[in-house]
Amino acid sequence: MSLASTASDLSDLRDYAFEWALVDVETSGLVPRRDRVLSVAVVTLGPDGGQTGEFSTLLNPGCDPGPVHVHGLTAERLRGAPDFGQVAERIGALLEGRVLVAHNAQFDYDFLAHEFARARLRLPVARRLCTLALNRRVDPPTDDLRLGTLAAHYGVPQVQAHDALDDTRVLAGVLRASLREAAQLDLPLPLVACPPRQDPRFAPKPPKTPCAFRNPGRLTAGGPLVQGMKIAVTGETRTARADLVLRGVAAGLNMVGSVSGHTSALVTNDPSGDSAKARRARAEGVAVIDESAFLRLLGDVRPGTSHEGTAPAPATATTPSPSSPAPSLPAVPTPRGPGASEAAVPDVRAEPAPAAPGPKPGKRPAKPRGPLSGRRVLVLGGTHPDAVAARTRVVELGGAAAINLSAGVTDVVVLDGGHADRRLPRITALLLPTYDAAWLVAPVVTEAPGTGHRRAAAHVLPRGGVVDLPLRDGREPAHRWTVTASWAQQTACEIDVVAFVLDEDGQVSFDEDFVFYGAPENPGGTVRLLSDGPTEQTVGVDLAGLPPAARKVVVAAAIDGSPTFGDVGALHIVSGPGSSAAALAQATLDAATTERTMLLAEIYRRGQSWRLRAVGQGYDHGLGALARGYGVDVAD
Repeated sequence: MSLASTASDLSDLRDYAFEWALVDVETSGLVPRRDRVLSVAVVTLGPDGGQTGEFSTLLNPGCDPGPVHVHGLTAERLRGAPDFGQVAERIGALLEGRVLVAHNAQFDYDFLAHEFARARLRLPVARRLCTLALNRRVDPPTDDLRLGTLAAHYGVPQVQAHDALDDTRVLAGVLRASLREAAQLDLPLPLVACPPRQDPRFAPKPPKTPCAFRNPGRLTAGGPLVQGMKIAVTGETRTARADLVLRGVAAGLNMVGSVSGHTSALVTNDPSGDSAKARRARAEGVAVIDESAFLRLLGDVRPGTSHEGTAPAPATATTPSPSSPAPSLPAVPTPRGPGASEAAVPDVRAEPAPAAPGPKPGKRPAKPRGPLSGRRVLVLGGTHPDAVAARTRVVELGGAAAINLSAGVTDVVVLDGGHADRRLPRITALLLPTYDAAWLVAPVVTEAPGTGHRRAAAHVLPRGGVVDLPLRDGREPAHRWTVTASWAQQTACEIDVVAFVLDEDGQVSFDEDFVFYGAPENPGGTVRLLSDGPTEQTVGVDLAGLPPAARKVVVAAAIDGSPTFGDVGALHIVSGPGSSAAALAQATLDAATTERTMLLAEIYRRGQSWRLRAVGQGYDHGLGALARGYGVDVAD
């Protein structure tokens, strides 16, 4: 496939004609609700790709500027610069009526959303486009998808990295080239709708401090409180609620906002009340005490077991606890490995089969050997079981099973009915080799014109496969890790990727450790939704920042609506050290039928190291029931 031109004229790309506002921000840190914007640049382009405006400024954040070695913006340089509120209206005028574009757009969008909220102004952005997500769809033959790497690939000059204005000018060239590549592949743009973000949850708030102690279980009749117990409060109290919570936290208790099967006790002066917490406590058999008893017990809280003193959890696949099903579900919800029959499904409490071995710590996993090693094969047509079998065979032969057409696709298998696929004419025009199902018996590969240079393929994991995360400088894992899930464009439903931060008991420490579209980061900012879109979403994990209580981060997907993953088809996951870095591992999770939620991957502690597992386990119930299994009280 030929490289796209970086010429500014896009007038021939009518399907990609928008008014664009390209944005780059340099910030004092990585957490939008806590950190501040230090500099901002906006470049506007017309539908033909020509530049129509430009603005940039340094900003005085009123705080420490953070990693000066990255952005070069010292407190001295920022002194005398305007604060964001003084330039917000000018920036808003450039964004109004245009599609916001950035590289890792959710990062820039979230920072702007918080800054506009602090200035008590509306962020006038209705849609955004992420050039990182767009190039992940295009899949150019580069070693990674960093802005500088893409600029070199597309022939865009870069003068000064991490300078907001220069990065935005570079972004303009990358956008133009990426749009031409997308047009060549006939790709729909991954435009994301941006709801208003002026509500209170976008105002700054301090992070919640994780409890230092492991949950010892339920409060027993006549027994003492123990550090680490999960305590909820409901109803009217004589002591201010905030004071009760502060006193509990000071005593080493885990004061939580909801009740689950793992709650130790509920404090209420009306045990027969009709609050959701009281009803749930009665249903779960959670101990109920009144305010006076709680205050008395606070005088003699027994020592608990520190998270740092516990042994690491065994390396088993995480499944929601069967003790906390949704009311309408059976007492023990049965997970289903996609495509497995009911009789073949193991009980969630049973030890799973040994996982595929990972590489030695600190080393990149060995590439699988086989005739399709390094190849990316797209399967068209066929019945659902036939397409699943074909993609499974691709992986067995050492290849990666593609689910979308991209520049990285090397071969196409056309099953029965595949000739009617709307992508086939484009595949033919690109001179990609196509085969029938018989080719997968003993494939012989040929190179399509222009595909001689490809990046090193990520390690292909089977369902249940495990890989050790490589050690940084041979000593410790890379701190920031991402898991990106992608799927074919959908029209009948939306798919949400979520994450749960779990302790030794396979439960969240508090509700805020459930990360989803409505709460895109946990209190410490260590697990976040980094990017989103109609065909992919990314979860980022700061391994160094996770508290000792965090043993696993589970990444899952849920369908919003009545369709199932059998209707959606395969999901593809890639994982690597950062959102733009080359992927270490990939997996195609296939064969789902009636499932509406699916565990995609988990990152878990193994001694002093971390591992990644491709899970691929589905459930027929919805996201609410999955969350309750992990101890999160949510409404369906």
